[in-house]
Amino acid sequence: MNLIAGVDEAGRGPLAGPVVAAAVILEKSIKGVADSKSLSAKKRESLFSAITKSAIAWKISVIDHLTIDEINILQATFRAMAEAVSGLAEKPSLVLVDGPYKIPNLNIEQSAYIKGDKTSYPISAASIIAKVSRDRIMEEYDKIYPAYGFAKHKGYPTKAHIEAIRMYGPCPIHRKSFLRNLIV
Repeated sequence: MNLIAGVDEAGRGPLAGPVVAAAVILEKSIKGVADSKSLSAKKRESLFSAITKSAIAWKISVIDHLTIDEINILQATFRAMAEAVSGLAEKPSLVLVDGPYKIPNLNIEQSAYIKGDKTSYPISAASIIAKVSRDRIMEEYDKIYPAYGFAKHKGYPTKAHIEAIRMYGPCPIHRKSFLRNLIV
């Protein structure tokens, strides 16, 4: 059986928190699966449950803010994607990757697709798993660092988030390499 895995990430652009990648192998279509950014949070949660229950295999990988600062966001994303694919319970024969780049040093056939989360069903499913997983992490961080509003903006550079950084300074989960360009 030829198994195709979709791979996507969530969290490349935020000022805080991890980058999360997901790899998903599905046997059948699930109604409503689309690019995670086009879906409401409630719909993503519902689809997360449907995808994880019916997937042949799925795996996430979380790369923390310290590693992002150490190796840069692109390399952290590649690491997360490689770990997610390598951690699948079933080995895919093909990996469909969201974005312009294939995953370095992954010894599985790959195809990279710019805007693949909008055009490839397996990548869309992975985008939902990655986004929901990362959002849940940021909601937990919001309980630890409530002054920053992570539950609302998930660490992205919104006006409210930047104002909180200016008022309170960065918290321990902020990406220092991302804050260098902000006037804090």
